[in-house]
Amino acid sequence: MLSPASAAVVRATLPVVRAHAVEITGEFYSSMFAAHPELLDLFNQGNQADGRQKLALAAAVAGFAEHLLAEDTAPFDSIAERIAHKHVSLGIRAEQYPIVGHHLLTAVGTVLGDAVTPEIAAAWHEVYWLLACRLIAAEARLYQRGDLDPADLWRRWRVAKRLDEAVDTVSFTLVPDDGGTVPDFAPGQYVSVAVDLPDGHRQPRQYSLSQGPGRGSLRITVRRVRGHDGTPDGAVSNHLHDHVTEDDILLLGPPAGETTLTSGDGPVLLVSAGIGITPMAAMLDHLTRTQPTRRVVLAHADRSPAHHALRREYAQTATGLAEADELHWYENDHDKHSRPGLMDVDALPLPPGTTAYLCGPLPFMHAVRAGLIRRGLPAEHIHYEVFGPGMLDRD
Repeated sequence: MLSPASAAVVRATLPVVRAHAVEITGEFYSSMFAAHPELLDLFNQGNQADGRQKLALAAAVAGFAEHLLAEDTAPFDSIAERIAHKHVSLGIRAEQYPIVGHHLLTAVGTVLGDAVTPEIAAAWHEVYWLLACRLIAAEARLYQRGDLDPADLWRRWRVAKRLDEAVDTVSFTLVPDDGGTVPDFAPGQYVSVAVDLPDGHRQPRQYSLSQGPGRGSLRITVRRVRGHDGTPDGAVSNHLHDHVTEDDILLLGPPAGETTLTSGDGPVLLVSAGIGITPMAAMLDHLTRTQPTRRVVLAHADRSPAHHALRREYAQTATGLAEADELHWYENDHDKHSRPGLMDVDALPLPPGTTAYLCGPLPFMHAVRAGLIRRGLPAEHIHYEVFGPGMLDRD
């Protein structure tokens, strides 16, 4: 909780900070990377290049300040948990938070100049450290729960199998290179994959695990990211597609992610678009092997059948369920379950007690979530996974 004096200052200055937040975060990243180039290996440089990361950080800092002032009644816990899982997947350490805090608060002074009095600086310093302490504590719990050392997080995994799944999509089945154990995980979680690029930089990306636990391996399914409208190609996805084959070694962090299949026996709705099918495939795999009598509805939207990753496996796995509905929407398809480029939420079977899981582009998930709520599904029964800067969005 903010001290009364700091709360008064933050409330008075929040509109100014919010108005300049993107400029502040832009200055922050520039100065921090100049002073600590080693941190470049922890940040998605594609998101840095197109500005999405600074927009996300600006929204997070302003949103947390609003939460502390009770101007925002939405709980911040879910966002903090989401960030903590992402940080643990990358091996973020508590001693790195002072570096971030120093450069972020220095950027506030650089952008706002003499308007930042010692009282204002102290109040926003308090905001930052309240957020930092919450994240450090959450991350410490996750490290302890997984018996993980953040200073020695990355493991070598060997590609046991590479399989083309669809247009621009390939799966990699991975086993520990040292013959060690495969960590347990919850269906819906992801791993960070770090690759060394030709320019000498190491870049991490998060990929959902696309098979359930208990198979003696991990599998990721990667869609090649092609640039458009001036944006660059995805550096890591293209590297994996073009240069990684069987018996090659990849560095993986531990499984992480808070959007996972919950316990219970009620109906399940798995909704995906594009490569968002990957965590749903893990959930489906797990349900088929552990709760085959549970009713499951599978709904997927994609560009075309040729782009539909894991399509045949998905359908085959679903045959192991006593009751399953499978619906597809394709941009070039006009069958009774399809409208071009749009999933018809009203066509989805929605039996009482359904729990829904969504994964896909953020606008898609927002639209599906709104449609499900309109149809009467409680918001707390709708879970969705977001990667990249959109992960900081609220429900």
